[in-house]
Amino acid sequence: MGRGGLERYTVSSAYNCLVKHLRGTQEVIFDFLWKTAAFPNVLTTTWRVLIDRIPTREALVRRGVQMESTVCVLCRIKEESSQHLFIECVFAQRVWSLCQKWLEIVLMQNNEIKSHFESFICSQASGKQNLVWKGIWAAVIRGIWDQRNSILFNQGVVEVE
Repeated sequence: MGRGGLERYTVSSAYNCLVKHLRGTQEVIFDFLWKTAAFPNVLTTTWRVLIDRIPTREALVRRGVQMESTVCVLCRIKEESSQHLFIECVFAQRVWSLCQKWLEIVLMQNNEIKSHFESFICSQASGKQNLVWKGIWAAVIRGIWDQRNSILFNQGVVEVE
């Protein structure tokens, strides 16, 4: 504290103020993610998706990479952004639907990736069991990403199953 009860400005105090402001739901989401029962490569991919740092076609163009097309390789209808690829794409929606049937759960329809991650819980499950649920969510995200890359780089075909 400086004179008169006012705090002195430093770069460190500004940084701490920003960090406190940005924490909250973000911090809770990532705490859940890093405690999730999944392989590190799955968690890393999921983390990159949640912070929108996965190299989708739209993201690459935004970073100045020349692309022939930004259309999603899975549906070939809309621009390939993280939001589209993992949540909005008809392919992704079919994958999530199959997961719901397999797990015998009902998911709330969330159009935002972080909300979708947060909603993937089982209310009757314990905290540890819900970390397994989050691991399933992360594995689905990684599966969609791997499918996309197989099509893009290895002439794979779209397979929901």
